Amino acid sequence: MARYTGPMYKKSRRLGFSVLENGKELTKKPYIPGEHGQDRRKKLSNYGIQLQEKQKVRFMYGLNEKQFRKVFEEAGKMKGVHGENLLKLLESRLDNLVYRIGFASTRKGARQLVNHGHVTVNGKRVDIPSYRVKPGDIIGLMEKDKELTVVKAALEALHNRVEYINFDEKKMEATYVRMPERSELNADIDEALIIEYYNR
Repeated sequence: MARYTGPMYKKSRRLGFSVLENGKELTKKPYIPGEHGQDRRKKLSNYGIQLQEKQKVRFMYGLNEKQFRKVFEEAGKMKGVHGENLLKLLESRLDNLVYRIGFASTRKGARQLVNHGHVTVNGKRVDIPSYRVKPGDIIGLMEKDKELTVVKAALEALHNRVEYINFDEKKMEATYVRMPERSELNADIDEALIIEYYNR
């Protein structure tokens, strides 16, 4: 299954969940897309609820099904709670951390920055969005890319940064201090339903 590249607002409305995590998509039209969207919010089965929860997280982080399943299985081999480990691994992706730092205003934009070779990890260029960043790693930009208009605009628009990232404004680089706690991640996600979906 290919990675979804269509409009995220439509996906958010379909799932009843802000995939972009800013809530803007659901402000004007808090109902599913389509001509009869306001009348069509039907009751979901248990399977439907589990599937919807999995899709929320998959679209939020921009993964295809094969990638998501792989991260899920990896999380199951780690010590600790399976669902929490899944979210922590997803948060440790390079494209997600570029977004969290504020170099891009969306995860799609962050993925593009990484793909085009603008991002460095520990001083070396990395162009793989799924690259797993380890606590202590330093994420920055190539020297010539620190003045990019899109990066400056994203940084100016960022209101608050997550606590597990330390950002140095002068050097334009950030340190991934530690893996996040569950309380620091999206409270609208019920990861237990994702575990149930794959274990059914």
